[in-house]
Amino acid sequence: MNNAIDHPLLILVLSFFVLSLSARIGASFLRRRRKLEDDTREDFGVIQAAALTLLGLIIGFTFSMAVSRYDQRKNYEAEEANAIGTEYVRAALLPASDAAKVRALLRNYLDQRILFYIARDEQQISQINTGTAQLQTEMWSAVLAQAAAQPTPIIALAVSGMNDVLNSQGYTQAAWWNRIPIAAWVLMAAIAICCNMLIGYGLQNVKAEAVMLLVLPLVVSIAFFLIADIDSSRHGFIRFNPQNLVSLAESLR
Repeated sequence: MNNAIDHPLLILVLSFFVLSLSARIGASFLRRRRKLEDDTREDFGVIQAAALTLLGLIIGFTFSMAVSRYDQRKNYEAEEANAIGTEYVRAALLPASDAAKVRALLRNYLDQRILFYIARDEQQISQINTGTAQLQTEMWSAVLAQAAAQPTPIIALAVSGMNDVLNSQGYTQAAWWNRIPIAAWVLMAAIAICCNMLIGYGLQNVKAEAVMLLVLPLVVSIAFFLIADIDSSRHGFIRFNPQNLVSLAESLR
């Protein structure tokens, strides 16, 4: 299920097929079993409207969840760039040799963080994470050694800045793991299937109103596609651009 959600186009095609099939089932199979009588059509309309309203609310809430998670990733990217830039400046508080070493490590670390945001291949992402962890160990060791040798308030500023750099990466990673729950997708899909079956079941003349069987499945499928696209920043059409980190890298060079 997670792999399917990471491919918005697959969500679009699969959801349109399933939802249009559900509408056809409602228009053919359910109507053959029990035809909708005129005296119950008004009550059926109330149920149909309530189900469609619920579907709209669920899609709206889920879309809001996807957008908030996307904004959270953008905010943490900005905070990460700010933390790296601040520590790059604070490195001047260290002795000259240590300052040059820390700044070189920070530039390499910045390149790794940019690659993390733009990478698409899972194997490449794993290699980036490994390299990031190694650089973090080297950077922390570089400032920790000087802090142990000269535990002064000035050196403490450099140590504190490095701690912010490491923490910002952890917050970013947590934000990228924070996706829309599978249960929310299952709930949306179940309600959408029921609504499309109700649409098909409520048609008076299926042949004359055949186009109606495609309207709701298409609209809901596009909504699912957009939600999946925003929620998956690596594989969707809406790509995440680490503009703050890229701008910082250009300024450091």
